[in-house]
Amino acid sequence: MSELKLDRVTPSASGGEGQFPLNQWYVAGFSSELTDKPIARTLLGQPVVLFRTAEGQAAALEDRCCHRSLPLSFGSVEVCGIRCGYHGLLYAPNGQCIEIPGQEKIPSRARVKSYTMSEKQHLLWIWMSDSSGTAPTHNAPDYPHHDNPEYSFGTGVFHYDAPYQLVHDNLLDLSHVGYVHAKTIGGNARQHMNSKLEVTSEGNVVRAIRMMPGTPPPPTYKAAWPFAASCDRWQECEFDVTHLRIFTGAMEPGSGQIDAPDRGGFHMRGFHGVTPETAETTHYFWSIATNHHPDMPDTIDITVQQVKDTFEEDRVIIEAQFANMKKFGSAASWTDIHVDAGTNRARRIVEKLVQQPDSR
Repeated sequence: MSELKLDRVTPSASGGEGQFPLNQWYVAGFSSELTDKPIARTLLGQPVVLFRTAEGQAAALEDRCCHRSLPLSFGSVEVCGIRCGYHGLLYAPNGQCIEIPGQEKIPSRARVKSYTMSEKQHLLWIWMSDSSGTAPTHNAPDYPHHDNPEYSFGTGVFHYDAPYQLVHDNLLDLSHVGYVHAKTIGGNARQHMNSKLEVTSEGNVVRAIRMMPGTPPPPTYKAAWPFAASCDRWQECEFDVTHLRIFTGAMEPGSGQIDAPDRGGFHMRGFHGVTPETAETTHYFWSIATNHHPDMPDTIDITVQQVKDTFEEDRVIIEAQFANMKKFGSAASWTDIHVDAGTNRARRIVEKLVQQPDSR
């Protein structure tokens, strides 16, 4: 087996430069989070304030007043912008100061950095550019499942005291679910490890697919669908640098083709926005969308809660993993096994994009 050496990443004052793939759309949050209060978040090492004007525009500025540096997130949202809570300077969504109480002339330099935002399908996307301030070169990603009338969905936000690529690894390799998530989405652990894993890549996208016919349905599946003792189960993971899309589910044995695009059965469409906070901490924005069996129409709350429990189990594992990596330092090298093909491809893509931000 080959060894993958993990060098510890140390945060630097330069924000995301040299640490994260830049010139990318990252998830900043969910539309539902923007109410009448500003939200402070550090994204890729950069302190940002998110807000929605009374006119409905989602905006993001650096979280700093240009006058005396109070975080703008301490201020208040108004019709056309955000007002600093110290001396009342009012900023438009483009970062320009448009009012200074008691002063008519507004200096041209009275502005702060603004970020391009795209709000679509209940998601808030933010364009994180390199130091040259590159404008978006492509549209924010689509995620139509939030608007699919056949599905209901729920959302959540986790904070990890661990680097973002460890979260990538966990999501792209689902062989762990039988061991970590026995009470929810687990199932037969050995079947997960023994099933054929098909890994492909195209551009900066990695896909990992595992089919598991004739497997016992895990507790989450049985709570949402009237499965008997066995089901035909699938796991399809798609990694795309700033987020992952995971399509899992199952159908009654013999009821259809397990890999058909229009397959029936129980569907779980998972969205996973993995946004670095710093080099050693991560924001994790997730949603789960599921369909409903005619005889079990009101299961979305149960499914969302069990998925939340699952992700909490992941968080505990990943934070313990990272704490141990720091404890062992340079001795914490990894020995690859057969389930690591997808995660290693994803890591190579991230490494390339960190070195070459424009190689989309």
